[in-house]
Amino acid sequence: MTSTSTSAPGSPAGDPSLQDRYFPGLPCFGCGPANPRGLRLRSFAPDDGGPVVATFTPSPEHDNGLGFLNGGIIATVLDCHSAAAVTHAAHERGWPADPGVPLPYVTAGLDVRYRRPAPLAATVGLVAEVRDASYDAITAHVRLEHDGKVRAEAEATWRRWRPRPS
Repeated sequence: MTSTSTSAPGSPAGDPSLQDRYFPGLPCFGCGPANPRGLRLRSFAPDDGGPVVATFTPSPEHDNGLGFLNGGIIATVLDCHSAAAVTHAAHERGWPADPGVPLPYVTAGLDVRYRRPAPLAATVGLVAEVRDASYDAITAHVRLEHDGKVRAEAEATWRRWRPRPS
């Protein structure tokens, strides 16, 4: 896989990503540091409490067939970037994951809106902001941007993960 996810502008070089800090063993395709074949998205929270940011550089295999970034890949990076923002917000509030559980919250809903085509051959930016937070549920707004324009955005609803017997 040739896609890269790097620190966003303004992120101190060498700072661990939120994924590396909170769930380094996660094998998630989009954001899991432990998945060598995944997208390995890396998100960062600025010290000033601003939005969580990341960059993502697509690979040729992420083509939608028309020369633009595939909508499924867009939805994946929006979901996974919101995961970093939600997990960070949970930890900041003292709501970490329960012992033996990799994430404190899981996606309960993702309402994606595609605004305009996203480039396949350029790095795009991701921005996530937590809108509402309670111990049981957190909502985040996340967007994918390029060249000063929103290409896609989503409202992500996350619910507290409570393991259940199978």
